Amino acid sequence: MADLFESLEPPRVPLAERMRPKMLDEVAGQAHLLGPGKPLRLAFEARRPHSMILWGPPGVGKTTLARLMAEGFDAEFIALSAVFSGVKEIREAIQQAQVAKARGRHTILFVDEVHRFNKAQQDAFLPYVEQGLVTFIGATTENPSFEVNSALLSRAAVYVLEALDAEAMAALFERARAVACPALVFEDDARERLIGFADGDARRLMNLIEQVQVAAETASVAPVTGAFVEQALSRSLRRFDKGGEAFYDQISALHKSVRGSDPDASLYWLCRMLDGGADPLYLGRRLIRMAVEDIGLADPRALEMALNAIATYERLGSPEGELALAQATIFLACAAKSNAAYTAYNAARAFVAKDGSRPVPLHLRNAPTRLMKSLDYGKAYRYAHDEPDAYAVGENYLPEGLDAPNWYQPTPRGLEGKIAEKLARLRALDAAAAARKSDNQ
Repeated sequence: MADLFESLEPPRVPLAERMRPKMLDEVAGQAHLLGPGKPLRLAFEARRPHSMILWGPPGVGKTTLARLMAEGFDAEFIALSAVFSGVKEIREAIQQAQVAKARGRHTILFVDEVHRFNKAQQDAFLPYVEQGLVTFIGATTENPSFEVNSALLSRAAVYVLEALDAEAMAALFERARAVACPALVFEDDARERLIGFADGDARRLMNLIEQVQVAAETASVAPVTGAFVEQALSRSLRRFDKGGEAFYDQISALHKSVRGSDPDASLYWLCRMLDGGADPLYLGRRLIRMAVEDIGLADPRALEMALNAIATYERLGSPEGELALAQATIFLACAAKSNAAYTAYNAARAFVAKDGSRPVPLHLRNAPTRLMKSLDYGKAYRYAHDEPDAYAVGENYLPEGLDAPNWYQPTPRGLEGKIAEKLARLRALDAAAAARKSDNQ
């Protein structure tokens, strides 16, 4: 029996772990934080740790940075995962930190997915952060403004990490290939597909390289082609890769089907993308864009429906929450269409970008002080609610010298048809008032 165990090979360390940077200069991307003179680079150089929240997508170096800080600051490193830990594990970590302090060692306490801790669990860190017993580093993929207690957030700097760009991923791919499979040749198409499917996630890229390596060695394939990558990896990759042309073709087809008021086609492309592995929340965000870009004020319920679909998915998850996305998709496809608000916004932005800084007319300015009132701030302003139908006929709200640009041109469809009627009536009143003023002059 002893000989049997001696003959067993030790477990293989995953490539992602073997590739974990040992020094700061090996960290891929994040130049806005780690470049010369940038915040985290300065913290490392000063050897002065401070509590922080690292916010960013998976696989961009949050855990790596925390480990490097512990090494760079010569501190104890305690890691907790909010997925598997509770108050008991927090207390044990604090006890370890107290023991370390007694030995003259400071502790960096790293909490992965800190957003998964509830308020009470997050509050448990506060006294020890305030005492300086631990330097707290939390990692989260969610917006800390919403997911981290304000008390803890006020005691920690927030650093936003970005998904790795194509250049950083390409460099990482070559380093990983040299470590994992230096003799295996990848065609350009295969490399691009792997990088695209990894979608800015370094850990995912490492895992994909290992999967393809095993598949290529098993099938005695050389070189590795793009077609082999599709065959070797998951069904999701065969349907589309998240960084490739097929993904964007399908989201384009979904958007255009909704815009074209075809509920069946819209539902088909939604299901194709869900089946292919698309992030449902990404699809939900695209529905929001469709609601404001292609429906707008023709049916304001569309935006509410899209927002509620995302909220429902976040509460229920998959697969139940996907029904809410499907319902919103069908509603948007069937809704009255208008891009008038979208067009008006773009026109207004383009004008403001090239126009000068026109002053606010005196009658529209705020006058909270006696001096401002003496300078005629707010003078002759007409309070609309005191006017017939709550409309100050003939009043001007644009800067002086700027004629009405009429950027917003409502369509006759849906609710926007009623809006068009109202605006036409108000403009007629303004025109009549202007004519009377001209006659009186």
